[in-house]
Amino acid sequence: MEYRIHGDGPGTILIFHGGHVRAELALGEDVFTDAGFRVLIPSRPGYGRTPLTAGATVADFTDAIAALCRDLGVDQVAAVVGISAGGRTALTMAARHPDLVQRVILESSVGFLPWPDRRTRIGGRIVFHPRVEAVTWALVRRAIRFAPGPALRLLTRDLSLLPVNQVLAQLSTADHATLTDLYASMRSGRGFVADMLPVADCTARIGQPTLVIATRNDRSVPFAHAQSLAAAISRAELVESRADSHMIWFSSDYPAIAAQIRAFLLADHNTASEHVNA
Repeated sequence: MEYRIHGDGPGTILIFHGGHVRAELALGEDVFTDAGFRVLIPSRPGYGRTPLTAGATVADFTDAIAALCRDLGVDQVAAVVGISAGGRTALTMAARHPDLVQRVILESSVGFLPWPDRRTRIGGRIVFHPRVEAVTWALVRRAIRFAPGPALRLLTRDLSLLPVNQVLAQLSTADHATLTDLYASMRSGRGFVADMLPVADCTARIGQPTLVIATRNDRSVPFAHAQSLAAAISRAELVESRADSHMIWFSSDYPAIAAQIRAFLLADHNTASEHVNA
């Protein structure tokens, strides 16, 4: 199993990335390392150097991650973080290993509503098929190199319900560069096709405090997923981002959301009031 550890804090945050992203790519982890935690980031099955055999099912993979934590001397993780398509893995981890996982944080996360939509499912099985995805991403990198503006517009279109030019106009020069580098480094391996398979709904078994972060402008993972998760998980809080797209980390309100994440991690949830914002 491929994994990366970053930071040297005493507490550990376990992060499951979303589609097309493997352990070596950094996305959204600074909020945790800046707060004094170290992050443990495995590549999910089919991504990077983690084979599909690392988990025949999502449940099997979370059991393997629990064993990895034991081998690393990690008795508890302060939070498991599920990003986009990694959300179902994070939720299954929390449900199956409640003694290991203290909290759950979901960012633009896929829930247990039908996902993806029919067009994405059909198209994804073609352009991200394991025998084709290397060519797909090679073409993406070539487009980014020779026509970065049009390439970024094309790649961003499926992430937002807003006009793509409006979304890109709100990004800083640094955000443009970061997003471009991220797209240029993505691969799908065998992982994305596996991500589209159904996963058993485990929300009724999640008793940990849960922070659900999402934006209504997300096209790739509709806001209804966040609403359904917040409603189904007994100790969930829904935080609505004002981000223009699926990529909540590139929004002007992300510093405020990062502050909420830090407060959530430091709160004593045994005495804090439990509530759900729908």
